[in-house]
Order: sequence, then structure tokens, then C-alpha cells
Amino acid sequence: MLKARKSVLEMREYRSPLSSPLMKLRLDLNENTSGCSPRVLAKIRRLSGEPKTIALYPPREPGEKLVADFLGIQPAQTLLTNGADEAIDLLCRAYLEADDEIIIVIPAFAMYEIFAQAEGAKVVRVPAGPEYSFPAEGILKAITPRTRIIIITNPNNPTGTIARRVDILKILEAAPEAAVLLDEAYFDFCGETLLDQAGTIPNLFVARTFSKAYGLAGMRLGVLAGPAEQISVLRRMCPPFNVNVFALECLEEALADRNFVQAYVDQVRSTRDWLRQELELLGFKCWRSHTNFLLAEFGDMKDKILAGMQALGIALRDRPDCPGCVRISVGTQAEMDRVLAVLEQILSKWRPGVSK
Repeated sequence: MLKARKSVLEMREYRSPLSSPLMKLRLDLNENTSGCSPRVLAKIRRLSGEPKTIALYPPREPGEKLVADFLGIQPAQTLLTNGADEAIDLLCRAYLEADDEIIIVIPAFAMYEIFAQAEGAKVVRVPAGPEYSFPAEGILKAITPRTRIIIITNPNNPTGTIARRVDILKILEAAPEAAVLLDEAYFDFCGETLLDQAGTIPNLFVARTFSKAYGLAGMRLGVLAGPAEQISVLRRMCPPFNVNVFALECLEEALADRNFVQAYVDQVRSTRDWLRQELELLGFKCWRSHTNFLLAEFGDMKDKILAGMQALGIALRDRPDCPGCVRISVGTQAEMDRVLAVLEQILSKWRPGVSK
């Protein structure tokens, strides 16, 4: 009987909680609810009239040159990937042997653990500190001679909290034989980065995505930056045509439309802070976020709120790894007005006379 590898059979299956088509407002996957740049849309329309372009395999190298110039690094330090997920997978396949260790701060993005388990590696889970703060000392204590990868999400998903630069540098120095991945998927909303050290620190990798601020989640485009000699190793495993033609052809327009990206980031920051204040006025705790989402603690009312929202066509993200908490993607001001109105409607059934 045909059997897959033991490590694959033992790993848990991850299914994205992709909302039902009946959901009118999807706020569970941290997508850009405003959509992508009009310049990107115009490019897509032009491509629809160029069947030959779509019929041919797209070269990745021109796109890597564009991104490298935009980020201020060298093309040899840049690898475009099929979303940031592929970058994580490549790192695990390149640096993890069976029984090697990977350190992950929890709560965390589920795919870190799944990619590591596929390689038969041991996942070392370091809990976040008080108030979901970054556990720098916990990570330093967890490093052993078997540590081959350390993943730091900055800002963190699902908490929205950030790690200090000085702490990340300490970890890099303490684990010179481990690949340290700094997942900066939400960089655009906080501005904190170590990209300036990519290529300088020999074990540092920085991942970015175009799924959030750029509104290109459906195109699946990410980038991994790191030392040229290590990026060349990853290229050996990366399929030559891993990025689709629409993503590559639209990349220049997405990078060029800085006004669109900045306007979206500004709107998210403003609406996020407003929503946090409103939720706190209703008596719910929220953590200060540096992303395009909020983590809110609804406590024993969580299930009622999730069900009530879903019944009215709004999808929020349950986070069982954060007791009593729900993650809310920040949409437009009008969308968040609706969320708040629905929440007050739900609460009125359980809290008579509820008011802010």
C-alpha cells in the first residue's frame, strides 16, 4: 500500500477559514477590502487583450530587479515567491533535517508549524510574554545546537504587537548557525524593519508580501530577501515559473502607485484606532495593533458575537489560541461603522440598555 512519509502523515491538515460566499463582508483574512490600485486593474485589462502574453511562461528575473531596486537591495539578494507562504516552505526545505529544531513564537501563523512538520523537524513553541509581548528572553533560552530556524513575525499575527530591533539583533547574534526569518507581512502599517541588514547579517532573511497593503492577495506574490549566497541555494529548489504572469506584469504598476498604498495605510491606521476606542468603550479589551487588524477580547461572549456577525453576513476570525479573542480585519470606515452597529445590535440582546 502506498504511503506518504511519516512526517507528512503525522502533521495536521490546515484549512483556510475561507468565508462562505454568503458572507457579505469578509474581515477574517486581513485582506485589503478596498481592492488593488486602479493602475493594476488597468494593466490587467490590457493583458486580457494580449493572449500571447498569457500563453507564454513569464520570466521572474525582471520582476526581481524591480523589487530589488524598490527595496534598495541587489537582485541576487531577492527571490520572488508564490506568496510569502512559499518563502517559508523553501526555508524549511533548505535548512531543516529530521529532528532539527525550529523556534516559533505562539500564537502564530499556522503554516510555520506545518511546513516544519513536513520536514520532520521538532517545533519549539515559545509563548508570547505578558500582554502578548515579544518573548526575547524566552527565545534566547530556547536556542540549542539543534536550532536551525527561528521565525519572528513583526508585527505579530494575530496579536498586532511588535518586537524591538535590539531584541531581534540579539537573537541573530545568539544563533549564527540558524536561519532567522523576519516575517514582515504587515511592515507597511508599522514601518519597523531590518531589511537594511539583509545581506549584511549572514543568517537573516526578511519576507514581505503584496497581499496586504497592495491588495494583491489573489495574485499570490511575495518576496524573500537575504544573503546572496543563501538566496542562490533557495533558487535551486524554487520552480522557475512559480509566479504567475498577472503578478509579474502588474508588479511595476503596484510598486509605482505609492499614493494608493499610502492612502490605504493612512485610512487603516485611522480607522483601526477609532475601532479600538469604540470597542473599549463597549467594555472589550483590544491590544494596540501595528497591522491592518485588531485582536479583541470578547471573553465568554465570543461565540455569541461570532454567530451573530455571521448571521448578518460578517465574517470575523476566531482565535482559539488567544482565549476569548477574535481577530478583526480593518476595512473602510463605512465597513467598520457597520461592524460596530451590528455588534451593538447583538449586545442589546444580552446586555439590556447597552451603550457606549
